[in-house]
Amino acid sequence: MPTTTTTVLLFLLLIHLTITTPSPIPGLDTFLSHRSTVDPSSTNDSFPSLPSSLKKSLSLSSPHPHIPSLISSLLSLTLPLSLHIRLVGSSFPSDSSSLLQTFLSTAHISDHFHVITTDSHRLSIKHSPHLEVSHAGSTLSSRLSEALKSSISESTSSLRSPLLSIPYNTVDRIIKQDFDREKPVQGVYVYLINLGSQSKNYAYSYSEGDSSPGFTKCLGTIWTGKERYLWIDLSAGPVDYGPAISGDGVLPRGEFHPLTAMHGRPKSHKALLADLASLIWNAYQVLLVPSLRIPVHFQNSLIVEFIHIYGSGSGKDLSGLDWKEIEKTFMDEANEGGLLLRNQNLAFRKYEVNYDQCSICSFAISRSINSYTSRFLFDNYTLIVSEYLDSKRLHQILSDSAEEFRRMAGTPEEDFSRVLPVYVFDLDYNTLLMLDRYHQSVAFRDMVIAVRTKTTQTVSDYSCNGRHMFTHTRVLERPLVGSILQSMWGVSPTHLSWSPRHNNTLVDYTWSVGQTPFGPFSEISSLSFVQKDAARRNVLLTSLNYSISSVIDVLESIIAHGGDRKLLKQNQHVQFIQRWNLFKYKLDKAISAMSHKDFDMALYYLRSSDHDMYAIHSLVYHASQELEASLVCFKDPPFPWGSVSMSAVVFFALVYVYSKRESLFRNKRKQF
Repeated sequence: MPTTTTTVLLFLLLIHLTITTPSPIPGLDTFLSHRSTVDPSSTNDSFPSLPSSLKKSLSLSSPHPHIPSLISSLLSLTLPLSLHIRLVGSSFPSDSSSLLQTFLSTAHISDHFHVITTDSHRLSIKHSPHLEVSHAGSTLSSRLSEALKSSISESTSSLRSPLLSIPYNTVDRIIKQDFDREKPVQGVYVYLINLGSQSKNYAYSYSEGDSSPGFTKCLGTIWTGKERYLWIDLSAGPVDYGPAISGDGVLPRGEFHPLTAMHGRPKSHKALLADLASLIWNAYQVLLVPSLRIPVHFQNSLIVEFIHIYGSGSGKDLSGLDWKEIEKTFMDEANEGGLLLRNQNLAFRKYEVNYDQCSICSFAISRSINSYTSRFLFDNYTLIVSEYLDSKRLHQILSDSAEEFRRMAGTPEEDFSRVLPVYVFDLDYNTLLMLDRYHQSVAFRDMVIAVRTKTTQTVSDYSCNGRHMFTHTRVLERPLVGSILQSMWGVSPTHLSWSPRHNNTLVDYTWSVGQTPFGPFSEISSLSFVQKDAARRNVLLTSLNYSISSVIDVLESIIAHGGDRKLLKQNQHVQFIQRWNLFKYKLDKAISAMSHKDFDMALYYLRSSDHDMYAIHSLVYHASQELEASLVCFKDPPFPWGSVSMSAVVFFALVYVYSKRESLFRNKRKQF
């Protein structure tokens, strides 16, 4: 009996899948692949070039569509992402991979992509990780252990830090060699390194030199590579960094953060793996599927305009403001195919404006200066008034006076390009003047604003490993790289992400050390795979979300007009089915290409699907214009003799009972 029941259930499931899953259309994939080579920009609509056999197959794929089901199929589109986790070190027991896989699978919840700075933060498309956990070979562990022990023995201890500073390249060059052997790869590799305790506590430095009384180097335990891998040394540390006094996102010293799971009191094997699962999920959400800073639409031409507004005493002092270095950071990645999509080009232009001869410049600065009061304890409590620039007010003035600034700087008008002006105010002020009290550069949707004065450095409100971080206020290359990434490509800072559960932007500095142009703890301006993938993926996600939302609006319009059968005529209905099946097929192919990190092919399918989207919209629009109102007359219903007769009988019965009430309901008097 159980066998029969199981067979029936499997049969019903097979029928359900046959009905709900469209069968592949032979020849369509070959046709579109050929079209991508002939017309890589998808300038022309591919539908008229379809052979009649393919059009017939598209008509038969789903001849009787159910509009609500079509909407559901669009809203259920999910981008799968491969995540390969390697456990490095003999300290991991043999069952660690299976247990970690179980924890990760249990904790997984498919979620939507999100945007930080929009009214609607959730995009239509979801993401879902495909996990693979395994132990790395013993050769990798032994090579890492030997290199680490050698570096520890050769390094000298610092009087300012309890941690020994080890160059990150000691481990990274070995990890990269192992990663290169895995090529070609289409996912991201995460190396969890646990080589056991060493003779001294250590952490990794990411640049040359040591900390000094006026300069703090933040040591960490992680590294994100230029290619799609990252490694975490669980035995290094413990490290702590984040806001020094108050604020969100701190990575605390001790055992309470998953990154320091190997330190502190001994933990059970399962508790340790649970912490590692939490760490991996956090890395997945922040590094692999980061929130978009802003929606970014595709443009062929991208132009960054550096507008240097200098004072009379600072015009020739360009130390800390090397335009060529900023340009090189982006152009190197663009030339290697790691930042731009197909047929995109990036250009940088530089303009100069003398602050003394620019009345609108001095007006913008004077109107944007605000002050705040700080309380300090010297011999007694003292109030100190400091000034800062209100970035929002400055942005408003610059937006309102854009034509005047364009005239002063001599910038040409660009009609078919995405132009990002970068305003750098190089002021002859002897006091510290920053944007919103803390920032050297602030990114907006339509511009970047940066400021510096003659003050060279200040103590920031952040600390790393017990030491305050310093902000070198005249060094703007790295802040500008991060701001340009946000405004031009919508790349979110490493420490920011949108949380639908909190309905707010969360701050977490866990991944803000190492190779990232964001945050106060890193000194590196170069881009890792996190920023490069996000820059291209953000454009595709914005386009995909727009296509889904637009087609859903059209489908809801069809429902409002009574359904596709009533709205569309026979020939229109056939073309609607063909266009819909072709549109959905291209979206599926675009998501598959994004999953395989083939962003150029994904762009082709999305741009090609735009033709089908516009055709569907045109079909529905013209069909709705052809609708005519009609009045259909009905015969009057027959007289309801039965109900009237029954009502009369009931009425007379009630009258009779009322008239005989004395005899029927006579009260008996008591007899005494």
